[in-house]
Amino acid sequence: MKVSAVEPDSPLFGYVRPGYTIKSVNGSDVIDSIDFRFKTTDEALQIIFADTKGKELAFEFEDFDGSDLGLTLDDGKIKVCRNSCIFCFVHQQPKGMRKSLYIKDEDYRLSFTHGNFVTLSNTTQEDLDRIVEQRLSPIYVSVHASDDTLRRCMLKNEKLAPIIPTLKYLTQNGITVHTQVVLCPEVNDGKYLTKTIDQLVELCPDVETLAVVPVGLTKYRDHLPNLRNYRADEAAEVIDYIEKRQKELLKAHGTRFVWASDEFYVEAKRPMPARHTYEDMSQFENGIGMVREFMMMFNYRKKKLKKLKSDKRVLFLTGYSAYPFLSEEILPYVQKELKLNLEILPVENKFWGKMVTVSGLLTGQDMLRQARIHHDEFDTLVLPPNCINNDDLFLDNLSLQQFETALNKKVVIGQYNLAETLHEVFN
Repeated sequence: MKVSAVEPDSPLFGYVRPGYTIKSVNGSDVIDSIDFRFKTTDEALQIIFADTKGKELAFEFEDFDGSDLGLTLDDGKIKVCRNSCIFCFVHQQPKGMRKSLYIKDEDYRLSFTHGNFVTLSNTTQEDLDRIVEQRLSPIYVSVHASDDTLRRCMLKNEKLAPIIPTLKYLTQNGITVHTQVVLCPEVNDGKYLTKTIDQLVELCPDVETLAVVPVGLTKYRDHLPNLRNYRADEAAEVIDYIEKRQKELLKAHGTRFVWASDEFYVEAKRPMPARHTYEDMSQFENGIGMVREFMMMFNYRKKKLKKLKSDKRVLFLTGYSAYPFLSEEILPYVQKELKLNLEILPVENKFWGKMVTVSGLLTGQDMLRQARIHHDEFDTLVLPPNCINNDDLFLDNLSLQQFETALNKKVVIGQYNLAETLHEVFN
């Protein structure tokens, strides 16, 4: 394990430098940063480092209180996926994108630290034992189908271990698991979805939630399995079935357990469920209850917007999946009650294909194209909060600075709290 940074307030600052290696903690090897944190919880510590020339340095701590030692460690390469899932989004991308978009993450450590979903297909028994020993809980598992034959077909991995016994091992040893199913029409829905729900709910409450999300398809599917999106009537059937199961499960287990993602409600043109039906919102980042929470946050804070007086012309760009509720629930209030000059327009995803409708997958090119069409109609442009990464790059590597220069207008990256965004741009 290499040290990549040392905080100035670390007791090791000035003694340990970036590039040094951790040889052991209390005589044990260190695998990664999680392992380091786990092994530095003893009151008495001996940590042995090796400098860049291999010289060892030993540091001892007595009555250690478990505080952060101020070290940033390099975990090296993440564990990657060996499956070839029939719906894998990485396989549906064109060449020339940034390298990180082609990484098929399958690292249980990132499932624990970041909530990434993993199939557990490359975890060994040693890995599972470590999850239990170090209490790496909760973790997030992509089940897709509890039927092992179907699951192996969907993941294109004949060596895939049965998922239910693996989940039983984890849950029986105190690990909380959140699960998901990527639902594909006429593949793992119908009787297979019923079986998946039935088998997973048997592990409740340790398997705490199940999210059902629709398959996401791009136009780059040459030589890939033949899949399609859900039609509106089929999305409605999925919702009806899941809401029926929710009532049964709430009565039997005290939790609704399974939720359909917001995308199903958008496709079926159904109103979003009430906030309380989402319970703890444990799968918010998976698109479960995100729209309802967004609307509630706006309604809760919209009173402060009544003081706004502005003649600015503001244009919001968004994806087609978010456009209906923004245009029907938000826009009328802003235009009629607040008398603010706001327009909201959806952007067609020409890069990945029009079947991709979420704002988080809009590229800079597509949004710039739409903004240019309406260039003379606004003073400030607001883009979705999830369309850009930490280094101000869009998915197609266009930078925010390049975007602003090409448009020659003020560009604001919106917040998830829409009321705060409106307050910022109209103030």
